[in-house]
Amino acid sequence: MIYALIVVNNYGKPRISKFYHEGYGDVSLQQRLVQETYHLVSKRGSYMCNFIEGTGTGWGDGLKLIYRVYATLYFVAVVDEGESELGILDLIHTVVETVDRCFKNGSELDVIFNFTKVHAIIDEIIQAGLVCETDKEIIFGNLVEQKKVERSEDPISNSIDSGVDNIIDVIQNRLRRN
Repeated sequence: MIYALIVVNNYGKPRISKFYHEGYGDVSLQQRLVQETYHLVSKRGSYMCNFIEGTGTGWGDGLKLIYRVYATLYFVAVVDEGESELGILDLIHTVVETVDRCFKNGSELDVIFNFTKVHAIIDEIIQAGLVCETDKEIIFGNLVEQKKVERSEDPISNSIDSGVDNIIDVIQNRLRRN
């Protein structure tokens, strides 16, 4: 089972955090675990293994932290011993590739400005701590269908959303140039 999926940047700022186990419902505990997770993965060298045993951490015994670094973001999955390490690394890669496809070469700015879309992507892949879908084409197709339904239900907010999306695109382009 997947207990949590956490995305933090190089400076320890959480960008996405999803907790799937009821034992981690307290917000202050979640914040502490995110910071501890960042400190564990950020001090590891690139030559080191991408798996960390949870023993001796706030996560507890029997859990593993599996992570990958993409550009300025650490993607960390906290799983129990029943999950395959390589399978989870592939799952993380699937999340990143789907985000890249949705945002045409996704970056940390895309995660910040479009966090609801990123949550929707993760929700298409993981539900209640279990992997539901890993086929990127199906995931992307479901997201496109969801967007079509949203547009057909509310044409007024659709025009507002497209204007906001255009403003966000302009800001992101200017920030990327700097």
